[in-house]
Amino acid sequence: MSDLPLSVLDLSPVPSGSAPSQALRRTIELARAAEQFGYSRYWLAEHHSLPSVTSSSPAVLMAAVAAATSSIRVGSGGIMLPNHSPLTVAESFRVLEGLYPGRIDLGIGRAPGTDQLTAYALRRSREALTADDFPQQYAELVAYVDGFDASHPFAAIRAMPDDVPLPPVWILGSSLYGGQAAAAFGTGFAFAGHFGSVDPAEAVDGYLRSFRPSGRPGAPSEPRVILAVSAIVADTEERAAELARANDLSIARLRSNRPGPLPSPQEAAAHSWSAAEREIATAARGFVTVGTPDVVREGLLARARRAQADELIVTTNVHDPVERVRSFELLAQAFALKHPADSS
Repeated sequence: MSDLPLSVLDLSPVPSGSAPSQALRRTIELARAAEQFGYSRYWLAEHHSLPSVTSSSPAVLMAAVAAATSSIRVGSGGIMLPNHSPLTVAESFRVLEGLYPGRIDLGIGRAPGTDQLTAYALRRSREALTADDFPQQYAELVAYVDGFDASHPFAAIRAMPDDVPLPPVWILGSSLYGGQAAAAFGTGFAFAGHFGSVDPAEAVDGYLRSFRPSGRPGAPSEPRVILAVSAIVADTEERAAELARANDLSIARLRSNRPGPLPSPQEAAAHSWSAAEREIATAARGFVTVGTPDVVREGLLARARRAQADELIVTTNVHDPVERVRSFELLAQAFALKHPADSS
């Protein structure tokens, strides 16, 4: 695993004391840096109505990131398919593929990415809110590109531009279902190891055993696994611990239904922690690899080996944008990632 590819998963976090719109510009800056550091992909998440993140429109952010970079793959991590019309997704990602050919990934999931009230506002009906029709939605999505049966009521609809393929599809998952769906659809599988509800190894094992190639253009002929991980890297163990403590507080607030901007290490140090917050933080810390570059590298490699991952996609929530970029730089150096110019 010495040449394990690394990628970036960005939620566009909002630091305390900063305007939310600034987080969008920080995403562009981090994407440029990630490309120079040698990361393989840059994926944007979909979350709604959260004061801590601004990644509410992945396709829009993807267009901005792809325009600001030249070689790194840009994708959704992911598009929450039940929140969108499959036709809209097919059109949006064909537009992106047409603008940035060969650089776009379509990661899709079935979770709402938000609370139930916001999900209702997105989906516009109680029936859509409770429907369990992800396989049907996925089939409709790819049919706008591959073609419907002639008798289908949507057979005459064309997802434009129709001279480009749908980008490679990755099914996202945080439970066993995601792996089962990815195996059945013959797509790549990206498991949310930074918060998933089951053991990544179990979810991936089920995917690997059940995978059947779809034969679709651009689809993998063999199973492909990306493991999402959370990591915080600093030059010293002490600073890494301080940064991680701030992330702990952010997660404790989120899971106590008190979400807010990402606190600074100073705020976390001054905070009076309740017993419930400490319990949440202790449990959540098991999903985060924290420390100096070599320590984090070994920790992430161990996670990748156990989950049989082909690639790691890393999310890092750090208050100071400069320290956030530095964390990704240190990690790239630890994995000896190559600058794009060095690979040509």
